[in-house]
Amino acid sequence: MSFRPIHPEAIRLPQEENALLPFPPVVLAIAGCSGSGKTTLAEHLARMLGGVHFHFDNYYRDLSSLPFAERCRQNFDDPALIEAPLLFHHMEELAAGRSIERPVYDFATHTRVPGATETITPGKWLLVEGIFALHFQELLPLYHLRVYVETPGELCFQRRLKRDVEERGRSPESVREQYEATVRPSIQSIVQPSSAHADLVVDGSDALDWKVEQVLSALHKRGCMAFSPGAES
Repeated sequence: MSFRPIHPEAIRLPQEENALLPFPPVVLAIAGCSGSGKTTLAEHLARMLGGVHFHFDNYYRDLSSLPFAERCRQNFDDPALIEAPLLFHHMEELAAGRSIERPVYDFATHTRVPGATETITPGKWLLVEGIFALHFQELLPLYHLRVYVETPGELCFQRRLKRDVEERGRSPESVREQYEATVRPSIQSIVQPSSAHADLVVDGSDALDWKVEQVLSALHKRGCMAFSPGAES
């Protein structure tokens, strides 16, 4: 089954100064390496704009057919593990202003929760975030603004190390091994090259307020902010 990306003309915001906010929503993509700070930026913008934070993690393929040990050996930094057709379809629905039933993923077992979904309803803003947010060519026409968070590699690694040790109970050695085996190669071959599709590149080592200001300024220049009264308050 194939899915035809919505042409940007079909979802473009009106340019009249006094026009009402249209439906579908303004779609903003935020990409970057693991540990770049993209999630923090997306979460902050979603709160500030009253938007929906949408990430790709729930679209990892269900690996229940594999033994658990083999599931753990999969390369989750490879976009081939994303169920792309379902992701594309759901993104087209959201970009058109329609709700979806997103699968629920159990990261402890690397499987989908059988029969479980969560309803995602787009609002005025849709903040799409993930390491592959600018990788899939099929999704690029859906975005009103594409942002890439460029962060020094050592800082990305230190942030990931801290997160995985403190929040996921992993040993520093296992984090380093995975980073060198799969994360760093993916950064070099997949994630960083996707920055070529960005409209705006921000420095992930800068203060959050400055990154937010740059994104809001870019949205202003594209006429997107005028249709959401109070979004900057």
